Amino acid sequence: MATAKNVLWIMADQLRWDYLSCFGATHIDTPHLDRLAAKGVRFNKTYVQSPICGPSRMSFYTGRYVRSHGSTWNGFPLRVGEITLGDHLRELDVTCALVGKTHMIPDREGMARLGIEPDSTIGALVSECGFEVVVRDDGLNSSDYPGRHGTDYNAYLRSHGFDGENPWEEWANSADGPNGERLSGWLLKNSRLPARVPAEHSETAWLTTRGIDFIDAQGDRPWLCHLSYIKPHWPYLAPAPYNDMYGPEDLPPVNRAEAERQTNHPLMQAWMAARFNKTFARDEVRDLVGPAYMGLIKQLDDEMGRLFDYLERAGRFADTMIVFCSDHGDNMGDHWLGEKDLFYDSSARIPLIIYDPRPAADATRGTMTNALVEGIDLAPTFLEFFGGPAKPHILEGRTLSPLLNGEALPWRDVAISEYDYATRDVRYQVGVDQKDARLTMVFDGRWKYVHCETLRPLLFDLRTDPGECIDRAEDPACADHLARLEEAHFRWARQHHTRTTKSAAEVDAMARNEETPGVMIGYWDRDALLAENRDVPKGASG
Repeated sequence: MATAKNVLWIMADQLRWDYLSCFGATHIDTPHLDRLAAKGVRFNKTYVQSPICGPSRMSFYTGRYVRSHGSTWNGFPLRVGEITLGDHLRELDVTCALVGKTHMIPDREGMARLGIEPDSTIGALVSECGFEVVVRDDGLNSSDYPGRHGTDYNAYLRSHGFDGENPWEEWANSADGPNGERLSGWLLKNSRLPARVPAEHSETAWLTTRGIDFIDAQGDRPWLCHLSYIKPHWPYLAPAPYNDMYGPEDLPPVNRAEAERQTNHPLMQAWMAARFNKTFARDEVRDLVGPAYMGLIKQLDDEMGRLFDYLERAGRFADTMIVFCSDHGDNMGDHWLGEKDLFYDSSARIPLIIYDPRPAADATRGTMTNALVEGIDLAPTFLEFFGGPAKPHILEGRTLSPLLNGEALPWRDVAISEYDYATRDVRYQVGVDQKDARLTMVFDGRWKYVHCETLRPLLFDLRTDPGECIDRAEDPACADHLARLEEAHFRWARQHHTRTTKSAAEVDAMARNEETPGVMIGYWDRDALLAENRDVPKGASG
C-alpha cells in the first residue's frame, strides 16, 4: 500500500441519513455508497452543528461551533481572521481545493477595514473560506445572485449547445410542458417531470467530472479535495431517467402524529403554520416531491459509482482517505414540516462514511459505530491524518481516528447543534426579539433536549419514541432528564469558545512562570526573589 497522503471529502447537500441503504433504508438502493461503507466505517449518530446550509458548512470548515465562528445564517459572512481548515493544511504544505459548493459569504467589510484586496492571494483565500477554488458552484441562480459562482456551469452548458440567458435556470432547473412551454422546477407541482438537461450534463455529473479532472492532475504534493455537490437540495427536479424511477408507493411512511399539531408550544405552532411547512404537510405534495428527491439521490449514487471506479483504476484507494457526508437533511413532510429546519433526526442527523486506507483501520472495515459524532470532528480528523499537531484551543471537534482504529476510549457525552431563527418571521408571531431567537439541541444518544431562549424547552425520548413525535418536556416523570440536559447545555456554554490565540501548552507555561520576565509583584525583599530563582533588576541593590 502506498503512503496515505490525500483526502477526498465528498459532501451532498440536504441528504437525509435514512435515504441510503447502507444506513438501513429499504425504500431505495444505493449500492455504490454501500461499496464505500464496506471499505470503511459508518458513523450512525452524526449531527451537524446547525441544520442550515451556511452555518453548518462554516462549522465543518472551521472545526468550530456556530456560537464560536459567528456565521449563524445563510448570507452571514464568516468573519475575517476565523481560522479555516485550509489555513491549517497549508501549514503542512497540503493543497486544500474546492470543487463545488461552500455557501460561503466573504466578510467584505472586514477585508476592507484591514486593507485586504479580494483579488490578492490572501484575499482570494479569505473570500473562499480558505479553499483554493477549482470550481465554485453553489447551486444558485447566477442571474439573481451575481458573484455566487454559477458562471462555470453556465459556460459548460453553452459549450454543449444548451443556450439561453441563464442555462442553469432554463435547462437544469426547468422542464418541458405538454405544449412545448418551459415549466419551472421551482414549482413543486412540476417535480415529477424530467429536467430539460440530459443526465450526463446535469450539475451532479458535471461536478463528478470536475472532481476526477482535479485528482487526475495532481502530482506528488498531498491534497484535500472538497467535492461538494448541490443535490439532492431543491429545486427537486431530476433528469431522465431518474425523474420517474420512483413513485409514491416507494416512499417510506411519513413520520408525523396528530398530537404534534396539538402542541401548546408557541414556536412549534408558528413553525407548522409557515407556508413551506403547510405545503409539505399535504400528502399530494410529498407524493410528487419525495420520488424526485429519491431520483436525485439515485443519480448521486450512480455518479459515486463512476467516481469510485476511477479511483480504483487510478490506485487512489491506496493513498487517499475518502469521506462522504451531507451538510444536513430534509424534513420531507415529517413532523408536518418541509425544508431542513429544527433538530429532528430528519434534519440534524446526517450520514457519515469514512474510508481510511491506513492499515490501522483494517479492523473496523465494514462496521458501524453509534458513538456521538459532530460535523466539527472532520477538521481535526483531517489535520491528524496529514500529520499535523492537535489544536484543541482552536478546533472544538475531536479526531475520529481512534474510532476508525477500533480503540476503546472515553467519548463525548452529548452532541450540540444550534439554530438562529432571527431572520425567520415566526419570531414575530411568538414575540421573540432577534437577539433571543436562538435554539440549541443537546442530545445524549437517547434524550434530545432543545433549549428555546425565552420559551419553554422541548424534550424527546428516542428510545421509546424514535420518531420524536411526543414532547416530554412538561412530563413530571422526565424532570430529572430535563434538568440533567439543561445543566449539560449550561456547562457547554461556559466553556472557552473564543480563546484561540494561545495553546494550552502556552497557557500552562505562563501559569508555571507566574509572572512575565521583568514583572515582580508582591515580593518583600531580595531574598524572596532569590528563593524563587527570580533575577534582581540590574543596578538594584535590594
